[in-house]
Amino acid sequence: MPARTSSTSKGSRKSQPTTLPALMANPTIVSDSISAPTVSLESWDDAELHQLRDALDHTTHAGLARLTAGLSPAAIVDAFMDWTAHLAISPGKQVELATRGARKWARLMQFASRCAIDGGTGEPCIEPLPQDRRFMEKEWRRWPFNLFQQSFLLQQQWWDNATTDIDGVTKQHQAVVEFIMRQILDMASPSNFIATNPVVQRRILETGGQNLVQGLRNFLDDWERIVRSKPPAGAETFQPGCDVAVTPGKVIYHNSLIELIQYNPTTEKVRPEPILIVPAWIMKYYILDLSPENSLVRYLTDQGFTVFIISWKNPSAEDRDLGLDDYRKLGVMAALDTVNAVVPDQKVHAVGYCLGGTLLSIAAAAMARDGDKRLATLSLLAAQADFREAGELTLFINESQLHFLEDLMRSQGYLDTRQMAGAFQLLRSNDLIWSRLIRHYLMGERTPLNDIMAWNADATRMPYRMHADYLRQLFLNNDLAEGRFQVDGRPIAISDIRVPIFAVGTERDHVAPWRSTFKIHLLADTDVTFLLTTGGHNAGIVADPNRTGGHFQVLTRSAVGHYLDPDTWVKIAPRFEGSWWPEWIRWLDSHSGELTDPPMLGAPALGYPALCDAPGTYVLKA
Repeated sequence: MPARTSSTSKGSRKSQPTTLPALMANPTIVSDSISAPTVSLESWDDAELHQLRDALDHTTHAGLARLTAGLSPAAIVDAFMDWTAHLAISPGKQVELATRGARKWARLMQFASRCAIDGGTGEPCIEPLPQDRRFMEKEWRRWPFNLFQQSFLLQQQWWDNATTDIDGVTKQHQAVVEFIMRQILDMASPSNFIATNPVVQRRILETGGQNLVQGLRNFLDDWERIVRSKPPAGAETFQPGCDVAVTPGKVIYHNSLIELIQYNPTTEKVRPEPILIVPAWIMKYYILDLSPENSLVRYLTDQGFTVFIISWKNPSAEDRDLGLDDYRKLGVMAALDTVNAVVPDQKVHAVGYCLGGTLLSIAAAAMARDGDKRLATLSLLAAQADFREAGELTLFINESQLHFLEDLMRSQGYLDTRQMAGAFQLLRSNDLIWSRLIRHYLMGERTPLNDIMAWNADATRMPYRMHADYLRQLFLNNDLAEGRFQVDGRPIAISDIRVPIFAVGTERDHVAPWRSTFKIHLLADTDVTFLLTTGGHNAGIVADPNRTGGHFQVLTRSAVGHYLDPDTWVKIAPRFEGSWWPEWIRWLDSHSGELTDPPMLGAPALGYPALCDAPGTYVLKA
């Protein structure tokens, strides 16, 4: 396109190009071009206009996403419009809510009257939910704080009624509205304010206000750490290679995405089949090798297994184009090739945790389709293959939200750790946000970090293309469960997997709900042993046998067995006390050969020498 020029009464001025690429490269031209009477927008062709539209929309969405923690305003407005419109044309629901509101008001007034008669105390008219620990202290039973908390709980219950069970509202929109209103109510809880929190007031009297001074110090320290991208206070006592991730081993393979660690044997004889662990790349691998007393890796080696684990690289903007299939090839398949070189002629016990389990399922299905029989068993720890009921994380998964998030990742090249952490914290805002703020800033106390908490703060980034693939193909479209997910240009199916499967779900998992992981029964046409254990997504998996208080249920369905729904399964599956780790070891033993001599570390003759000591270098990079 020829350059256009503009002139002024002050004489000739050097011509300025006003093609779209020039405008995008030099925004100052825009004002000149608009004021020049000779400029014609008609000279821009459709491709340039399309490019301009994409650039403006992308920049706007990315900027908004940074302000909204990646949440799409359009998706939220859409949900509330759906809820509002259907509530507006539901007079029956309106009458129900008005009646419930009047009843709750009457109950609150009766409670206030009883307190007035009984000297400020009275039998509560509503109790907190079992998981709500905000009002446990005895001070909340005294006037006027008992009135504050009773009023709040009744209001919370009314809003739960108002945001649910409205005919015509889509399931996801209802969940979004319910979730957002819960966040607003949690923010407005009387426990969050000095004037309405008797426990904080007692603490002020006990310390002479020093708790608030210490709370301010805590706030300033946390703010400095956030601004400087430093780990939270106390995390320095859990350094990988020094305090956690200390199981002895060697890095025997390294590429642009992974380091593969082989651990030293701790028994004279080992099972012939090695174990390859594929952890999630959303966090660092050492959740499975924490402190020596609760390291799953150390436990496996002590039980006579040769253990390998993948340590993922923390990607940067340069890795923006790494896709989900790159993680399969450079991660699972490259690691499996290395294990086969070190332990030749032996099948492998493959273990996947969280996203690593999903990726391992993809790799195993592709291997089964292609006749690759190198796997002995498949263990999936808190891992999903069907994402239709993937918990509250699905609140953030729709076309509007994904497009918004993709624009944010496109501008950065990755999804940042803080942006991911914010979404997970919102799922448990009472425990992870508000109770922490009260304890740290109003009570002036610091919650001591343990190894899991320190690991949780050591997050990683997610490459743009990979995370877009993951969210769109798996979460949004559910392609893996429905037979549309492709590897090397051809679809795969979990039903092609013929090796025995051991799947673990945890009772309080908000990332991979156990009913979602249970769906492996519907997808796999092989023997499936499903185990349900106490705890959440992380603490339920890190269940060292020395810890007390846990329990689990386990039941095997053979390849020719009949399907049991989750509720029936819970009723009939045998229950056992203690850690689930020994039960898994018994299952692995039953699918393993006779004990043999341990293999050497690495295979130098085949190009897999010991490169450095565990935990390697990737885990140390921020």
